[in-house]
Amino acid sequence: MIGREKEQRELLDLLDKDESQFCAVYGRRRVGKTYLIRETFDNHFAFSHTGLANVEKEQQLAEFKDSLKRYGAKKIRTPKDWFEAFHQLEHLLEASEENKKVVFIDELPWMDTTSSNFVSALEHFWNGWANMRKDIVLIVCGSATSWIMSKIVMNHGGLYGRLTSQIFLKPFSLHECESYAEYLGVNLSRKDLAEAYMILGGVPFYWSHLKRGESLAQNIDRLFFADDAKLANEFNALYKSLFKFPAPYITIVSALAEKKVGMTRKEILDETELLDNETFIRALRELEQCGFIRKYTMLGRKVKGAIYQLMDNYTLFYFQFLQDGRKDAHFWSNNIVSPPHYAWSGLAFERVCLQHLPQIKRKLGISGVVSNAYSWAYSFKDEEDKIVKFQIDLLIDRNDNMINLCEMKFSTSEYEVSKSEEEHLRRRLSRFVEATKTEKSINYTLVTTCGLVPTKHSNVFQQVVVLDDLFEKSL
Repeated sequence: MIGREKEQRELLDLLDKDESQFCAVYGRRRVGKTYLIRETFDNHFAFSHTGLANVEKEQQLAEFKDSLKRYGAKKIRTPKDWFEAFHQLEHLLEASEENKKVVFIDELPWMDTTSSNFVSALEHFWNGWANMRKDIVLIVCGSATSWIMSKIVMNHGGLYGRLTSQIFLKPFSLHECESYAEYLGVNLSRKDLAEAYMILGGVPFYWSHLKRGESLAQNIDRLFFADDAKLANEFNALYKSLFKFPAPYITIVSALAEKKVGMTRKEILDETELLDNETFIRALRELEQCGFIRKYTMLGRKVKGAIYQLMDNYTLFYFQFLQDGRKDAHFWSNNIVSPPHYAWSGLAFERVCLQHLPQIKRKLGISGVVSNAYSWAYSFKDEEDKIVKFQIDLLIDRNDNMINLCEMKFSTSEYEVSKSEEEHLRRRLSRFVEATKTEKSINYTLVTTCGLVPTKHSNVFQQVVVLDDLFEKSL
């Protein structure tokens, strides 16, 4: 298995506990949740079942009975409801001779059909039977993250506080994607791997469709722009799988896709005309929990003025190039050096840098220093009464009396600082010190792909982080 060492340890540790364990594994569609669980336990379960999509309670119960029979249950009828179904599971597990009885229920949200009382039956199974024993390891999983979060992780009813473990399975890092590409026999440079990450994110399923022998541009054309493109319709499937009612979630990310820096809560409401109610609050919270957006504060501002920013690589790519319909079958190959590609690559690279902040801090030698990451924006009127704006997308405010102002640049070669850019950077630094009244030392830091051309203007940067640094393995 590529990566996932930490998550595997967490799952295997469940077997060593003296009490029964209840673990929820969740994460976005195609991130590898089921694969992780099955590989970790080598498909050795006392019982395993997968819910069915888009079928009613009766069919769900019939399939549950068939799963019980596959694991040794004899002479059982199709249960009339979920309470009876879980009682049948109890009888099956009581007959098991396993020291630890691992029960894996996949796609749990699909089983909670209308008026099925599924959650109440699950609560009764855990509280009234499994939790009173010491030998049950119940692992539930599902791509419908909103359901898992509201019904299991943040349940305020009978399952409140009952989870003993929860694992949010994140997308792969650059390091893990590189290892996976090597496993697939896909030979791409690190620059191309980084661009693939800027499009596909760290979703293993997307990467599994890369073909050896094809250039990155050929792969992207085949996956997104060809007549039979495998991922052309992934956007709607992704959001429908994660969220039962995806419309407000899509409305929010659509608005955020138009704003590089992001938007405040009020700005999102004004832009989308969504109601300021529990549905909106839940959508923001769950988009953040899934890693699709991030919530951050500007340096010196209170949490109340927090900004929400679109972070999902694939979603950003979708709105930039796929939203308006099918392009030419060779669109990506023909637009590698186009202005739209250049603009997108700069924005997407910034997201990749933010997703690999631990690697940046390690290169800067501050992994052990307490620090916080912020952004900063400032505007003022110049002598001609024109509005001048300064924006710093990443600054690292450190407890050792230092601030790193990070400039992130995606470049096909070593980055060269011009005289005018040096002057701009120094003016921005002066404005930053003046506006924030900071007394900390300031360290201009360049995060780029290929390094920095040494010139008299490049001295504005005191430290440089390159693409190879972002490929370092997470600690």
